[in-house]
Amino acid sequence: MADRAAYIAIDWGTTNRRAYAMTREGAVLDSLHDERGVLALATDQYPAEIAALRERLGTYPVIAVGMVGSTRGWLEAPYIAAPATLESLADACAEAAPGVHIVPGVALRDGKRPDVMRGEEIQILGAIRAGTAPPTALFCQPGTHNKWIETVDGAITDFTTVMTGEVFALLRHHGVLAGMLDGPVADGAPFRRGLRRGIASHNVAASLFEVRAGVLLGWLAPDDAAAYASGILIGTDIGTREDLARRPVHVVGGGFLSALYAVAIREAGGMPVLVPDGSTTAGIHAIWSLRA
Repeated sequence: MADRAAYIAIDWGTTNRRAYAMTREGAVLDSLHDERGVLALATDQYPAEIAALRERLGTYPVIAVGMVGSTRGWLEAPYIAAPATLESLADACAEAAPGVHIVPGVALRDGKRPDVMRGEEIQILGAIRAGTAPPTALFCQPGTHNKWIETVDGAITDFTTVMTGEVFALLRHHGVLAGMLDGPVADGAPFRRGLRRGIASHNVAASLFEVRAGVLLGWLAPDDAAAYASGILIGTDIGTREDLARRPVHVVGGGFLSALYAVAIREAGGMPVLVPDGSTTAGIHAIWSLRA
């Protein structure tokens, strides 16, 4: 199938890598998903990785996005400043090797506060280009580092990164709550109690200690502690957004975490709109088309 492809698109993240053989029209002919993310590779290993991908998917030009272009990846593709568009990203691609280009990330450089993203911008702008999200919108992109992203007329104009998932992982394995958060995290009464506590809380550190106290005093069942703590953290994240009730929130990405954020947005009075999968390849294809 790869003999009908035009290029290889790679979403190269910290721990995972997804590669796609893409047609000139943007269809996926073949793909692979593995754990050869940037943490698994030394800088001098990337040429061999590209050769192996081309042997598997075809000897085609490569467009790569994500952490491969970070200081921890193959070659740094410097951030471009917001407002960022697909056109400005395409213009700023870095050539890592003949026929291999890395798409940069986006940075806030307005002097008010610093923030960066690398890879998420492709999903957002790809969704807009694919017509699954409007050009002017508020996006929520759940993950280890949740992103709130504002777009205006197809340009990323502002965003905020929240370390919600990473904080939960740290609490689960270190500190006073370690050993208490081994239960399941899912939508249900404990999670929604946590959500309401987090949305109303002005002191997340105090709210989180209530998890320990609640278990010790019999107020919270041990098996419910993880879901309750996750609810507190996601609720606190959601509670910082004062504009949720004024317009739809486009939730990008599949899986249980996006579903939990959709629940949280509704709990806070907002209207979540789930964006279908495929926006990353749509974004990469737009970059390739602009460079072709």
